[in-house]
Amino acid sequence: MKRIDLKVSIVICAYNEEKTIESVVHSCRQFNPESEILVLDDGSQDKTPEILKQLADELDIRNIRLESNKGKSWAMARGVEEATNEIILFWDADVTGIREEHFTQILKPIYEGEADMVLGQPSETFMDHRYNPFRGLTGERAILKKELLPILDEFREIAFGVETYINLYFRAHGKKIVFTLLEGLNHPTKYKKTSLIKATTEFLSEGQEIAQTYIDNYDLISKRIELSFDEQNTAIKEGLRRLQNEINARFRVFMKGPDQKNKNP
Repeated sequence: MKRIDLKVSIVICAYNEEKTIESVVHSCRQFNPESEILVLDDGSQDKTPEILKQLADELDIRNIRLESNKGKSWAMARGVEEATNEIILFWDADVTGIREEHFTQILKPIYEGEADMVLGQPSETFMDHRYNPFRGLTGERAILKKELLPILDEFREIAFGVETYINLYFRAHGKKIVFTLLEGLNHPTKYKKTSLIKATTEFLSEGQEIAQTYIDNYDLISKRIELSFDEQNTAIKEGLRRLQNEINARFRVFMKGPDQKNKNP
């Protein structure tokens, strides 16, 4: 069933993104003149609040300031609660190379009724998109708001495991997920944004949160497996195989502690 009459709320969660937030907001407004734009400032300590205040005076956006840094999942949940439209489009605050067609790619499958969630993978990342086991963790994703409302309280406290939880929930409930490559969109690694030590610490911490999300939500994985075998068709079995490979790949990366890495020759 097509959903061409539904409207879009773009939710941008930002924390210390003074270098890119102005460009991101301008691009989102330029390419989506009819959409609602909400920017959740998650307690930024740099010039992000000042930039957003100025943007709110110039553009039709909603600038929502969280007084303390509560984490990405909390900001995302608040954005969903505040959004007034039927489709939620999450968009990262630190991407560059934004093009108009990127929004079309993500939103069209939702409008056409071909997907319940669309994940947009930036083409310019630290890993070839064809082999990237983390593509499901992308911040660029479109979802119907009504699909998120039942799980807001669950993912609010998850921090950097929020994308993992949403993916598991949708797969466990047999939702249609579509991936699309956003050619030219650049998502910087932490190593380009901060010091080596801080980036490594944050990367390991986020990895542990993501891995813990898998462990804490084993019931969703089990439900996904049961659903696949119940339907007994080749397409579902292949999807299950890809899901299992994805889980195994992430566990190998995130659960390999620093001590083990140091033992490698």
